[in-house]
Formats: sequence, C-alpha cells, structure tokens
Amino acid sequence: MPKTLVDIKKILDCQLGNRIVLKANGGRKKLIERSGVLKETYPSVFVVELDQDKHNFERVSYTYTDVLTENVQVAFMNEHKEIFVVQ
Repeated sequence: MPKTLVDIKKILDCQLGNRIVLKANGGRKKLIERSGVLKETYPSVFVVELDQDKHNFERVSYTYTDVLTENVQVAFMNEHKEIFVVQ
C-alpha cells in the first residue's frame, strides 16, 4: 500500500492513458463503480475520462487523499485484461 500522497501520484503518473476501474464509496453502504481512461494528474487531483456508453457524464476527478484513505479503490487493466490494484 502506498504510504504517502506522493507515492500515489507517482503510481498514477506512470499509468496515464491506461484503462482504469474505480470503486468509490457512495455513502449509505453504496459502492459506485466507474471505468474509463486515466487522462490527467494534477498536484492534488487526478482526472478520469469515463466510458460514454456506460456513464451519463464525461469525466470524474478524485483526490489522492481519497485513494490513501481508501474511499476510492483504483485498479488498472493492461492489454491482457490483467488487473493491477493500487492499495
């Protein structure tokens, strides 16, 4: 598990342009799952362009703190459909 926000940002920087699956805490025991492509990373947030056929809006952004506190679970899919989870 990455221990700092800098570690999480470095991992995400290396995965720019790759497929990503996000599982976010939606409150009241709801789990929201989204998929798309990791488009951009900024000093405090990262932006995911969502699959248009599955979602009603284009983009979503989360903070690195969301990943650190495990409010958002991040997983990447490679070309062989193998999943790499950021924990």
